Amino acid sequence: MSSHAPNVVTAADAADGTPITPRGGSPGVPKRQRTRLERFKATRVWRFRALYVMMAPALIWFIIYRYAPMGGLLIAFKDYNFVDGIFGSPWADPWYKYFQQFFQSPYFSQLLSNTAIISVLKMFWGTVPSIFVALLFYECRILWLRKWVQTLSYMPHFMSWVIIFGISAAFLAPSTGLLNRWLGAIDIGPIAFLTSNDWFQTILVGTDAWKDLGWGAIIYFAAMMGIDQQLYEAARVDGASRLRQIWHITLPGILTVIVMLFILKLGNVLEAGFEHVYVFISPQVYPTGDIIDTWVYRTGLEDLNFALASAVGMFKSVIGLVLVLAANRLARRWGGQLW
Repeated sequence: MSSHAPNVVTAADAADGTPITPRGGSPGVPKRQRTRLERFKATRVWRFRALYVMMAPALIWFIIYRYAPMGGLLIAFKDYNFVDGIFGSPWADPWYKYFQQFFQSPYFSQLLSNTAIISVLKMFWGTVPSIFVALLFYECRILWLRKWVQTLSYMPHFMSWVIIFGISAAFLAPSTGLLNRWLGAIDIGPIAFLTSNDWFQTILVGTDAWKDLGWGAIIYFAAMMGIDQQLYEAARVDGASRLRQIWHITLPGILTVIVMLFILKLGNVLEAGFEHVYVFISPQVYPTGDIIDTWVYRTGLEDLNFALASAVGMFKSVIGLVLVLAANRLARRWGGQLW
């Protein structure tokens, strides 16, 4: 037999402890271990390892600040106190004590209706005007004008709600507001917009729409830029007007994006924007402006009733999850589902 014949491991060799040497390989590396390593290198995780390393900081952030705090949901079922902590505090009797306290509150129906109305109005007026502005940007053929208007429309998004409130007060204050001065010039008495139950929800929705008008148009404008231009060329050959092209090409082309953003917003339908409402609200407008978050902040956090605050937070999260799942299932008809 030639001396260059491949190594063959027999059962006798393996039985007497002889190291197993793979064919053409080096001694000391078991064949099974090397096979597993080769299989791992063939996986998508190894092939795209650079992308996973780049994604790791975001995953770590989500784990620490989004998933780890979920352990605090136990507070909703306990008579929490600082001395005993989360795990040492006694369980509430009954376990749904704080949920019952919230549902039986005399303000529950008012809080729920105010939150739902403000959220739905914000969703509508935060979507339709943004789509309209994105259409204007897309149809504008003067590039320098489009860039300037885009930049100006983005700016309010980066302002805090305190600044927005100051601007609103400068226009809407009863005595010194610019709008009330104009109304006074035509013999219409001053209107306390910021403390009027008839106007407060309108002010909230209007300021929210103005603040995020340009920012919300970015995604829709980007989606429009991805539409195949050959569709417009074919429509022009067929004699379609500009409005027909928008109705039959542009809007259907961004329908999946509209549905996807709607599903994402629906998950926060019980949020209504705590910072926004908290800055604008006053005791005079509690009947129309007080939402779940502001009530929880006053009764739950200021009074150190953390169990009640946790119970209400869990209630909002469950409702948001159910709405997202239902909307995603319904959105499959238009091909805009998230998963």
